[in-house]
Amino acid sequence: MNARTREHRMGPGGECICPKCETRIAHQDGMRCQEERCPACGARMLRVGGEDYDLWMKKRQARSSE
Repeated sequence: MNARTREHRMGPGGECICPKCETRIAHQDGMRCQEERCPACGARMLRVGGEDYDLWMKKRQARSSE
């Protein structure tokens, strides 16, 4: 899978989430969530349901179970 295929595999719609403060915003068609900055704290956003989001959730769950 190349970068272009990976970039567009989730389609339009969905949400972006901030991994620091968990603010959610609507995903903008044609713009990667990682290019968005959180309106609350300025961190880079993650696409809900994407690979980076899945990794973030696993780390978050591991921390909460400690």
